[in-house]
Amino acid sequence: MATFLYKLGRLSFRRRHFVALIWVALLTLAGVGAASAPAAGNSSFSIPGTEAQKAFDLLEQRFPGTSADGATARVVFKAPSGEKMADPGNKATVQETVKELSDGSEVVRVTDPYRAKAVSKDGTIAYAQVSYKVSGMELDDAAKDALKDSAQDAREAGLTVEIGGDALQAVPHTGSSEIIGIAVAAVVLVITFGSLVAAGLPLLTALIGVGIGVSAITGLASALDLGSTTSTLAMMIGLAVGIDYALFIVSRYRAELAEGREREEAAGRAAGTAGSAVVFAGLTVVIALVGLSVVNIPMLTKMGIAAAGTVAIAVLIALTMVPALLGYAGRKVKPMGEKGKLLGRAKKQDKPAKPNLGTRWASFVVRRPVAVLLLGVIGLGAAAVPATSLELGLPDDGSQPVSTTQRRAYDLLSEGFGPGFNGPLMVVVDAKDSDDPKAVFTETGDAIKGLKDVVTVTPAQPNKAGDTATITVIPGSKPSSVTTENLVHGIRDAGAGIKADTDANVLVTGSTAMNIDVSEKLNDALVPYLVLVVGLAFLLLIVVFRSILVPLKAALGFLLSVMAALGAVVAVFQWGWLSGLMGVEQTGPVMSMMPIFMVGVVFGLAMDYEVFLVTRMREAYVHGEKPAQAVVTGFRHGARVVTAAAVIMMAVFAGFIGSSESMVKMIGFGLAIAVFFDAFVVRMAIVPAVLALLGRKAWWLPRWLDRALPNVDVEGEGLRTRIGRGDEDREPARV
Repeated sequence: MATFLYKLGRLSFRRRHFVALIWVALLTLAGVGAASAPAAGNSSFSIPGTEAQKAFDLLEQRFPGTSADGATARVVFKAPSGEKMADPGNKATVQETVKELSDGSEVVRVTDPYRAKAVSKDGTIAYAQVSYKVSGMELDDAAKDALKDSAQDAREAGLTVEIGGDALQAVPHTGSSEIIGIAVAAVVLVITFGSLVAAGLPLLTALIGVGIGVSAITGLASALDLGSTTSTLAMMIGLAVGIDYALFIVSRYRAELAEGREREEAAGRAAGTAGSAVVFAGLTVVIALVGLSVVNIPMLTKMGIAAAGTVAIAVLIALTMVPALLGYAGRKVKPMGEKGKLLGRAKKQDKPAKPNLGTRWASFVVRRPVAVLLLGVIGLGAAAVPATSLELGLPDDGSQPVSTTQRRAYDLLSEGFGPGFNGPLMVVVDAKDSDDPKAVFTETGDAIKGLKDVVTVTPAQPNKAGDTATITVIPGSKPSSVTTENLVHGIRDAGAGIKADTDANVLVTGSTAMNIDVSEKLNDALVPYLVLVVGLAFLLLIVVFRSILVPLKAALGFLLSVMAALGAVVAVFQWGWLSGLMGVEQTGPVMSMMPIFMVGVVFGLAMDYEVFLVTRMREAYVHGEKPAQAVVTGFRHGARVVTAAAVIMMAVFAGFIGSSESMVKMIGFGLAIAVFFDAFVVRMAIVPAVLALLGRKAWWLPRWLDRALPNVDVEGEGLRTRIGRGDEDREPARV
């Protein structure tokens, strides 16, 4: 592989005009496609195989035309102090508002609070339910404006009016902090390279790669039903790995220049050595992201595949466009150790250069491996303690900031009708195979009334055929509580008994039941996902490092860092530690897909640093150095660059903490803290300590396995042999 990438790097350097033209053409094509593509609607959220999804699909079949997936809004009214909603003036205002809302072209129906008995027992709070033909993201601005205007008219009449539901759902924005993250990355690159030109190359190539990836996602969003979070995730990961991969190529290029090589030759060697590490690091990230498909949640699968595609683009750009741009830069990119005009040129000294920080740190770890190992493991273990209190759930209006009308409507409904009113359960009774459907409907309602934590059970509402009915159940506890979860399981257990007696199917659905099913499905998929992704990456790393213990150590270190990161997420988003600093206005359960998502993404990113850092050690060991000295050599060449890459990745991820979308905010924080733990604790401390303790055993591989494995030559040994015998390409191009 090293020889092939060497030739590719030299070719890209020499034919830089052609390479640059190809990538610019791809960016233009993707941009035109995104601009001309139809606007994407709200991504459908389905959970195949769950009872909640089966019930939802049954409703679509048995209750056609009801727009079960359409947007809803709850317009909540509260009377002024000392008044009741039944007072003539207040009642007239509410009825006028209902009439205004009914005139919308996309409105299916609006319930009158007084006819639907949607008035609280104390008479101070009432609500009107508005159902629409289309989803919240597809709802046009005119319908949303009409909803807001109707509420404002009622407010001017003296009522407190708030709007809940998904009708006012907005496209999330990331805020200015994303730009700050990129700015921090730029500063780190300038400090690392001491040159604006060298620092600008990774940023430019990363932005081009992300531009192609996100534009392609935008262009295909409508056809493939991709949500806005999909492109945000692709941008987040694409920027981070794109900058890092280019950073490693440019750094190796400068190191090759420092050894006196011509620029084209240096570009080829950088692509052949650091480029090999980029390929395998990218493969681990792709495996982790594509592996999310085993969970069988379409939205998560699409997010993973889209982000994996962006990572693949970042790898290709690092291997081709970076060498091409190095050809354009010419002598403006200085050899390693020589600063540009920006930070001053390095002064020549007669005495030997002082060992860099990476060398001094690695030497310390090699001398004190047990102490460093224990300190790192204990520290990460302490950070992981909050993860033992992990509570999972999906965000609803109760997790919105208190400044939003959705959250205020949620609180008003809880005040007037109880906390469970915000999470009603819909029970679907399929009595098509039953002899007496009406009796089954009655029996089901009576069975549910006898369960704990049930406040209200509405009469069964049958369809036109009379073979299926819906029953609404109001729990006594809030939607995200364990008590409500137990109630869902209790209804399903009662339904199993009814099924045995009457052949009727009793299914529970609704947003609360769907959240419960999602959490259980994700929990059930976590272990198979870990086995698949870690297993495949373990095999890949055996091929890269030609060792058993090094990949095993890498996997165990990853588990430490991901558990510590989950602990930090729980501490901030569930317990509320530093929530003000992170802009978390409302604490609550951690998003259900967060653990499995972090496992996938963090594993891929963790293996990046493992590959980049340890391949340098492996390279030194293969070329004859002792194990302890190889560790120091690896840090001398790689620690500065890995540190810069980690800081850049943290800055990019942290930039998404400013997002208005709670899921994006949580993912940004989780990935940023995970990179910190993995890069600076696991890879910079635990890894060299373990390698120092293992010595030559770290690189042990059974002979039969050594013969069976393909030789991918990440260390560039074949490249050295090839150059050594004079088998070079034609004379390098002059720059």
